[in-house]
Amino acid sequence: MADGVLPAALTVAFLLLLGTIGAAHGQLQMGFYSDSCPGAEDMVTAAVQEAAASDATILPALVRLQFHDCFVRGCDASVLITSAGNAAEVNNNKHQGLRGLDVVDRAKAELEEQCPGVVSCADIIALAARDAIAMTNGPSFEVPTGRRDGLSSNVRDADVLPDVSDSIQVLRSKFAASGLNDRDLVLLTAAHTIGTTACFFVKDRLYSYPLPGSRTGSDPSIPAAFLSELKARCAPGDFNTRVPLDRGSQGTFDDSILRNIRAGLVPIASDAALEASNATGALVGAYLGAGSSSFAQDFVGAMIKMGTIGAITGDAGEIRDVCSAFNTN
Repeated sequence: MADGVLPAALTVAFLLLLGTIGAAHGQLQMGFYSDSCPGAEDMVTAAVQEAAASDATILPALVRLQFHDCFVRGCDASVLITSAGNAAEVNNNKHQGLRGLDVVDRAKAELEEQCPGVVSCADIIALAARDAIAMTNGPSFEVPTGRRDGLSSNVRDADVLPDVSDSIQVLRSKFAASGLNDRDLVLLTAAHTIGTTACFFVKDRLYSYPLPGSRTGSDPSIPAAFLSELKARCAPGDFNTRVPLDRGSQGTFDDSILRNIRAGLVPIASDAALEASNATGALVGAYLGAGSSSFAQDFVGAMIKMGTIGAITGDAGEIRDVCSAFNTN
């Protein structure tokens, strides 16, 4: 899989999976725009390639964008809506640092010129995330399309998003509420194989971790050498410096994130928390052992599954003219 393309046998398996999803979700199916806008997927790919050419860090940001969209109200592009009164979903603090919205906007503008009123913003998010994974040496795969855009976006809706400080019990509960299981939790966390995080999301583990005797300090589960490394990067009061989510492999899709989770060498607490549960810890171990050959395939399956959460199809919702605003008609 060095070239990031799934073998033929796996491609057949995914065609079968996508057919099942299409049947279960009405108009959500592979190649939805093949007649109505034949070049749609290529246009999204071109927009992502153009953005990545000037800033490769946009690729993990686009993967994160899909997670943040789908986990709140479903995959309906509600995260793209802007509000003059800061009352839209994107204004929730849990979306802090969210990027890639401009890439979606540019792709949408080009699509509107070629196929006005056809391609949804929700589908552009899903396609852009897929392309971002492939462009970081991850698997190339098809995603079902046919989503329509939602009609609501409220700041408090995003309270349901997982937080970096969530315990493994809370993480499992939040994923289950979205129809995702422990395996999905492990695999979607593994998306952190690419990208960085701000010291803002690490600082509590380094300096304010609750300790016995009503004391605070550093998370004792962090290996000493790695703790020193993180503190050297994230000094007290430094919220903006960025550190790799996947130590030693932040720009390439691979399974090293799982090795780092197993070794305690991950900066954010929610990633480290996978080792705090026998269920999720066993899954991490399995992908580092006998199940290593299925990691890429299973990751794709989890991404496709996440992309169906709350998908709006048929005549519901709308196809926005501009991704950041609901249609006025």
